[in-house]
Amino acid sequence: MKHALLFPGQGAQSPGMGQTLYNESSRAKELFEQANELLGFRITDVMFSGSEEDLKQTRVTQPAVFLHSVIKFETTPGLKPDAVAGHSLGEFSALVAARVLSFEDGLLLVARRAMAMQRACELQPSTMGAVLGLEDAVVEDVCAGIKDDIVVAANYNCPGQLVISGTRSGVEEACTRLKAAGAKRALLLPVGGAFHSPLMEPAKAELAAAIEETFFGNPTCPIYQNVDAHPYITPDDIRRNLINQLTAPVRWTQTILKMVDNGVTQFTEIGPGTVLQGLVKKIAKEIPVESIS
Repeated sequence: MKHALLFPGQGAQSPGMGQTLYNESSRAKELFEQANELLGFRITDVMFSGSEEDLKQTRVTQPAVFLHSVIKFETTPGLKPDAVAGHSLGEFSALVAARVLSFEDGLLLVARRAMAMQRACELQPSTMGAVLGLEDAVVEDVCAGIKDDIVVAANYNCPGQLVISGTRSGVEEACTRLKAAGAKRALLLPVGGAFHSPLMEPAKAELAAAIEETFFGNPTCPIYQNVDAHPYITPDDIRRNLINQLTAPVRWTQTILKMVDNGVTQFTEIGPGTVLQGLVKKIAKEIPVESIS
């Protein structure tokens, strides 16, 4: 049996996240307090007591999901994965679980990533849209047919569920065309920018500098990376793929299928929520999947 751990990305946050962990584990409390010090503000106050709107702050959202996921992994005995993967931001959590990044370096990179993405979002009005009920190829063709705007496939979440990303006008036009093409739904998402699109190029350059300065160790197991859904074990490859992730699509459907093809027989989602558990059930119905939050 091969057991893979999966780590969620932005959108998995919810008020009160992590408080039970903090209260019930001295090790968890130690790591949360270390995070407060590293970040320069008490992120735990926002996670435990803040509103849903408070948790949407860029400087909070990504570190919060990372912390919940990684601290849950670190305080759950017996987790020795044969492979790991993370959805977008979750790839950083996966890298800590595979001992490629230290807890401290992972958190600082996530914080840098969040702020770099926010700055990129402020340069041009941009957004993302969810498309349900169409083949991936149809969505790709519609996006490619919009010549005067930037709009691309960004998240291949599961069969029949794809997220597009680009300029606001480009995504709006794509949604109109996708509805005409037979989409069950094609609607704008309440996000601040065009993640996983060429509009993240400024953030990519900023994050690349931070990643190049950070030590990447040899992983304890293969990590399946978003950019091409393949497993990697070489630090230089992992570093390059992590940099490219910001402007490339998240190939989650392909990642899960590749892991199954390579012998994974059990998935466990580690972190807040159960989003990935739901996606896996739609991608690989025959494979058991559970969530530990």
